[in-house]
Amino acid sequence: MKIAVFLYQDESIWANATEAEVEQYMAEHDAFSEAARQQGKLVVGEALATVSTATTVRRRGDEVSLTDGPFAETAEQLGGFYVLDVPDLDVAVELVKLLPEYTVELRPITDY
Repeated sequence: MKIAVFLYQDESIWANATEAEVEQYMAEHDAFSEAARQQGKLVVGEALATVSTATTVRRRGDEVSLTDGPFAETAEQLGGFYVLDVPDLDVAVELVKLLPEYTVELRPITDY
């Protein structure tokens, strides 16, 4: 079963983050990635550019509109993601406990 791991956080915290805080976060991501990789569970992981770079595309029939920014205003922004290939949700939950503090959404990937 493939599971998308979406990482949400208020990205404004990075504006005032110290080098030590950034290094700690990166060390926790490295620990997660290494554990998932060693178990053969990591498919991919990527950081996303800030929400200010987002473009929302809406299609209604033949009409297409583009809007700068994210789809919805929220206190937390999607900052990155991983895709895991795990036997069940419990394994994914155990792995994400290694990540820094985030709101994490785990969503199964549907294979059509």
